Amino acid sequence: MAEIILFGFLFIVTFAVMAWFARPTKHEIAVEQHLSRIGAIFSLSEDGTTILKEEALSAVPWLNEWLRRLPGAVRLRLFVSQAGSDWPVSSLLLGSLAAFCVVTLATFFWTDGLLFAGLIGLIIASAPYAYLAFKRSVRFRRFAALLPETVDLMARGLRAGHSISSVFEMVAEEIAEPVASEFRILFKEQNLGLPLREAIVNLLNRIPLDDVRFLATAILVQKETGGNLAEILDKTSAVMRERIRLRGQLRIYTAQGRVSGWILCIMPFVVFILINLVNHNYEKALWTDPLGRHLVYVGLTMMAIGIYAIRKIVNIKV
Repeated sequence: MAEIILFGFLFIVTFAVMAWFARPTKHEIAVEQHLSRIGAIFSLSEDGTTILKEEALSAVPWLNEWLRRLPGAVRLRLFVSQAGSDWPVSSLLLGSLAAFCVVTLATFFWTDGLLFAGLIGLIIASAPYAYLAFKRSVRFRRFAALLPETVDLMARGLRAGHSISSVFEMVAEEIAEPVASEFRILFKEQNLGLPLREAIVNLLNRIPLDDVRFLATAILVQKETGGNLAEILDKTSAVMRERIRLRGQLRIYTAQGRVSGWILCIMPFVVFILINLVNHNYEKALWTDPLGRHLVYVGLTMMAIGIYAIRKIVNIKV
């Protein structure tokens, strides 16, 4: 047991020292942010190919090369960017690995159950990804709420005689975040010589929302077939507003189910903590007895199935 704890401690210290010395300098961070603004990281396809300069996944060259060979690393960088965060992929992965090792060893030392300790470690290690998923969802909802206003501004700009590129610049200057930053990237990509189709597709890859697909389809179809783009955008804006109204009604109708799901998910853990505060030995059998640990596994599995079922019921696609 002592050897395992010593190995885990040395493992964590080693990675902590590596992460400390591998952290980017202020100059490197400034350069990285500038590159992100011109869309270097957003034209990555699923296989990792790009016609623009690739952003490093780590400041350490050998670690960056290793991460590029790691399946899903490029998609993870896109996921972090969609959440509006600038966390390096290397720091995210190493931090999750360190958290998994620390929590697993601590839980195993306390409960003497390897499977249960690994499960708790996995839950704690996935917390940063859950946080990023929450930020991504909030950012996408904010983007969808501002998109009808954005389309209206684009239509007015086109009627005033501006080009489509100038309209993108107007949106970047007039509309609030996160729409402004995304259209600023779109405008800069066009200024760098990227064709309109590819720039629009990059925007859709960064913000994979149905409303953005409507906007992209409207612009690209008009470019291929001609027509009054301002009128097309007016109709697109009307469709977006109707979808927002319908989604709001659905959220009201499904509010009871969502609140019930949150209560059923959180209540067992709250009750467990309260009981342990009152009588620490009352729940001890769940950790020390093999049957108790098996019951915990069954309970967590059934809870996950219940959460999945509730989400399927209340998440109605519009």
